[in-house]
Amino acid sequence: MLRRLLLPALLLALPGARVASAGECRVLDVDYLPAKGNNPDHTLNLPLSIVAWLETPGGEFIETIYITQEVGTYGLGNRPGRYDFNSGPVWPYGRRITTFPVWAHRHGLEWARIDFQDDYDDGLSHATQISSIERHYFRPMMRSEPMWDAESHSSSFGPFTDKGKFGPSKSLYPPRQDIMKGAEDAPSVLMYDELNPFDGISQASPASGQPARFSWAAPMDLPTGSYVLWMEVSREFDHNGTYTPAARPGPNVPYGEYGLPYRGQPSVLYKVPLEIDNTMTMATTDAYAGYGDPDGQDGVVRAPDSTITTNVPGSGAQRLALVPGGNYRVRVAAGPDPDSLAPAGTGDIASTTTASTAVVTFVAPGDDERMGMVKGYEIRYLTGEDITPANFASAIEVRPTFQIAPGGSLQTMTFDKLLPETTYSIGIQAYDNCGNTSPLAVVNVTTNARPVGEVDACFVATAAYGTVLANDVEMLRRFRDLAMKHSVLGELAVETYYTFGPSFSGVVGESDLLRHTAREALKPIVERVKRWTY
Repeated sequence: MLRRLLLPALLLALPGARVASAGECRVLDVDYLPAKGNNPDHTLNLPLSIVAWLETPGGEFIETIYITQEVGTYGLGNRPGRYDFNSGPVWPYGRRITTFPVWAHRHGLEWARIDFQDDYDDGLSHATQISSIERHYFRPMMRSEPMWDAESHSSSFGPFTDKGKFGPSKSLYPPRQDIMKGAEDAPSVLMYDELNPFDGISQASPASGQPARFSWAAPMDLPTGSYVLWMEVSREFDHNGTYTPAARPGPNVPYGEYGLPYRGQPSVLYKVPLEIDNTMTMATTDAYAGYGDPDGQDGVVRAPDSTITTNVPGSGAQRLALVPGGNYRVRVAAGPDPDSLAPAGTGDIASTTTASTAVVTFVAPGDDERMGMVKGYEIRYLTGEDITPANFASAIEVRPTFQIAPGGSLQTMTFDKLLPETTYSIGIQAYDNCGNTSPLAVVNVTTNARPVGEVDACFVATAAYGTVLANDVEMLRRFRDLAMKHSVLGELAVETYYTFGPSFSGVVGESDLLRHTAREALKPIVERVKRWTY
């Protein structure tokens, strides 16, 4: 748990405070409306990053109660690489310390900073020997590339990224917790998940333009009384006349032409004073309370001023929109929620697969058996054995990619970047506001065989050049995809290359002499490809 305040001490400090009676569940329901971004380049209207926490009126931090998964699961604030690296959709590198600076400096936690394995903080390109398969992010790309705005990349064989290692410095953000360690990864990777405490509250970013809600069950020993809810909201590429790409450019580093400058307006904060009691209470705010440090160096809330946009939907102070008919941007309902009924089990589970994906559908249970809407789902999987109630907690957890729907609705979960011809045992368990859980539902899926000729990595070329970002490697990859895979002989060549390439590339990558020889052998091919028009 993330509570940094000793509740017995708080109980003594608040005159007349009462602890909730045993068996009583008090819940905070927080409603808001994430606004759509307004960047003229629609590929840069990325989802909001949001964190919410509870404090006393005197500013004592109590607990983080909600965090979106880019920071809470995928380590956005503590990835290897300098914080001002350019960015883009599904960008893999750069510790984004400007995402939640106020929260980061108030929660009282710290972690080891994640550095690149080669200790080169300016590097966007890393050798294959220290780059493992990536299952969430993609490789750095230029804006002109066709896959720039792809939401997901389905190949089981790439891309490959450096997951980093523990460095000597400290970070106020957690590392990512979604990595299955590969041979190329540092031993530190095994500890990332253990050090990230946000698994219980990290959720997918809410859909822009649709009403959103998250709930938090207050601990039984939290005294009743006055509190403050803070929400800190960030959005990359939210530029205005003060925070322009020219004013806050990316760094001058190798491959600096990849990505675009992302540092627009800083995080904005919304503040809602509220009462937590044994009766229902309601509190709202319709304005932002200030903004965080544009460089992420302190936790000071800066007063609203003219540098923050206030009149453009989706930008600056309007990242959270006014809820129609409610005249609020954030609303908090707090009160008792006696709940003895657990969610029912998920119903009518079905699945479809490809060589690298599985799509699982099921009928949603309700908060109370089939009625209402659950708070969330815990979804885990195993390979090599079936999931059971006994091993569910130790299986690999994946975050839901769908918006939670009321009981009886159809929910769809997509698992991507899976291995071909592999059986996955998937377990799904729903939970409600008070921590009641549904029976465990299990479905086993087996991915299809890989289609002939499907290949993502130029194995030998990448090993020879030592990086997937080398221009010649990218050109060879494009030639393979656009020319060779559209003829019978080309398909045969690709399939043969795929069969023997990985083993051969492993030998090449370990020898400077062989890498030099391979580059020399590739030169005439590269020159021919350069002259080929496509």
